[in-house]
Amino acid sequence: MNCLEFRRAKLADPRRLSAEALAHAEGCPTCAAFAAEVDETERALDQALQTPVPDGLADRILFESTRPRRAWRVWALAASLLISVALGFFLGGAFRAGPDAYARLAIEHVVMEPESLTTVRNADAEAFRAALQDFGGTLKEMPGKIRYIRLCPVEDGMGWHIVFDTPHGLATLILVPGKKLARPERASTGGWNALARPVRGGYYAIVTASPETTTRFERMLRDCIVWST
Repeated sequence: MNCLEFRRAKLADPRRLSAEALAHAEGCPTCAAFAAEVDETERALDQALQTPVPDGLADRILFESTRPRRAWRVWALAASLLISVALGFFLGGAFRAGPDAYARLAIEHVVMEPESLTTVRNADAEAFRAALQDFGGTLKEMPGKIRYIRLCPVEDGMGWHIVFDTPHGLATLILVPGKKLARPERASTGGWNALARPVRGGYYAIVTASPETTTRFERMLRDCIVWST
């Protein structure tokens, strides 16, 4: 079993690994660290599921679910509850469906995880390479120095949240599975700029501090990653 096969097996069923996968992790410190990261996420979700629901929240979620074209808001509220982030809950409540909704959602995701911009966590290039393959991407070279990568709740399950240190500043890349965008989306709000672009298997979103930095980082992505159709 190689590293890519191990990561796919761990993501497919985090709590049950084959003997071959366990043996690979024992001999591969990088994959062992990756497995620990996935296990940490699982524990956080389990703990959050045991958190008492605030009075009135369930009724509010049910009320929102009856509104047409607002299914994403139900998920956003549930995700905020799972990770126990009150700030995320209020930001999710402010989100509105409409043009460029997923680009704006990417900005909210970054705002909800400010620690991703101030800490170095699991800077694993191989994990990034493996994640890209599930989206039809082949990595030729790194588009900057990777400093943060982890699995996060996104609107269609679990996605990748990656932060790069580039010559133009920090750039966040979010890989979201399942959802297919009809066209690229752009948004700017709260001092952040985002671009969301469809790829095979879902879409990616770039979030930076300015439109210029977003454009520059996407050019770097295009130079460094071959996206299959």
